[in-house]
Order: sequence, then structure tokens, then C-alpha cells
Amino acid sequence: YVCSTWGNNHFKTFDGDVYQFPGICEYNFVSDCREAYKEFSVHIQRSLNSNGHPEIQYILMKIKDIMVHLKPNLVVVDGRIVKTPYYSSGVLIESGEIYTKIYAKLGMILMWNQQDALMVELDNKFNNHTCGLCGDYNGIPIYNEFINGDASYNSITYGNLQKISKPNAKCEDPDETQALPSCNEHRDECQRLLTSPAFADCRLRLNLEMYIQACMQDKCACNGKEDSFCLCSTISEYSRQCSHAGGRPGEWRTQNFC
Repeated sequence: YVCSTWGNNHFKTFDGDVYQFPGICEYNFVSDCREAYKEFSVHIQRSLNSNGHPEIQYILMKIKDIMVHLKPNLVVVDGRIVKTPYYSSGVLIESGEIYTKIYAKLGMILMWNQQDALMVELDNKFNNHTCGLCGDYNGIPIYNEFINGDASYNSITYGNLQKISKPNAKCEDPDETQALPSCNEHRDECQRLLTSPAFADCRLRLNLEMYIQACMQDKCACNGKEDSFCLCSTISEYSRQCSHAGGRPGEWRTQNFC
């Protein structure tokens, strides 16, 4: 079971909800939330890069008693910069040109492309025990994330609830009342991109509609800019998720596309 975030502030919870949350504070991405001893936590901080696109600036992970701080091309463990591959007490960190991967023996794999996309896979022993932007992992979409008892939350409210309060942090909560545009004029293009022959092996493995919706929101947010972030981040995520589900995406990148 996988939780991920990518591109233009998209999130997909363990239970399969896909939502957008544009916060630029530090947030609990996923943590073990049992009352007693928490086995792990993963915090993320996004910021806008020079092109105005959101990227993950850093990831803070606590695995049992080890603190790992990830930045692009930098791995810091318990305050010391380490060379990868790095192994210590049940945690293996590998870092290549594109991905940083962390394998933790307690039942977790983390994969970050050092830019916009982060994926965390968790053992199902953590069912019903997690909290954060990834949700509660109870197998039921919407429930206890966007509907809790009698209260229902929109995704911005839900995201703001996951903020890590830091005394000196200077960051604004996104406005909970802002509505997302409908973006319907981009549906055909997004559908065409995501149903190209390269993805034939993916269609039955993933919920295509949620990626079409994310792609449409990307196109809207980019206001006609045709840079690769606007076009490619959701398609890249679809391809990654397809591989993860055992599919074999074909070669969809070309010299003129992504």
C-alpha cells in the first residue's frame, strides 16, 4: 500500500483518495500514531522553486531512534552528513542520480525523486495506525480523513490540520475557502496522454480518472505554460504507480515531450 505526493501539490492517501493541498509549511506526511511508542514519522516541507513550481525542499524522518534529514543530493543522519549506501540498525539508505530510497526493517520503503515526488509504502501491520497527509490507512476512502464523526473537511482544512507547529516558522496556511477551478477544457488532452499505447499495461491496474483529474488541474494551474512540470509530473506519477502495481509502462518520453 502506497501513499504519494507529486507535482502540483497532489496527494494520494493509502486509502486511495486523491486531493490537492498547496501548503508550504512543514507537515506530517505520514506517522505511526499509536498512543504509546511511535515507530516512525515522515515530515515534508515544500516550497516554490525559481520557476514558481512546488518542490519538496526537505524530508525529515524519524525511524525508531534514528533521525534522517533528506535534501536534494544530501543525506544527514543524526546530524552527520553520510555517504550512501548507508546502513545502520535496520535502515538502509540508497541514493542515485534521480531517486533517494530508504528501506526500514520495521516495514516501510520511502522513495523520493529529489524534486516533487515522494512515495511511501507501508506494511499492512500499520493499518488503522497512521495519521498525516497520507490518512489513517483504514482501507476506507474519505472516512476519518474528510469525514470525521459529524464533521466533514475539505482538503485544504484537512491539510492545514497536519501542520507541524514550529515557534519560528513563517508560513501562511492556504485559504480554506478557495474553490478549485473545473478545468474541463483540458480533459481530452489529459485523457489522450494517459491512454497512449505506452500505458496499455496500466489501464486495468490503476484508477485512470484520478490521474486525468490531476492532469487537468495541472494544466489549469499552469495557465497555458507548456513547460515540462505542467505536462509531465502527473504522467510521471502515473507511470511510477503503474510500475509499482506490477505493470510495464512503455517508453512514453520522447525528445520533444518530457
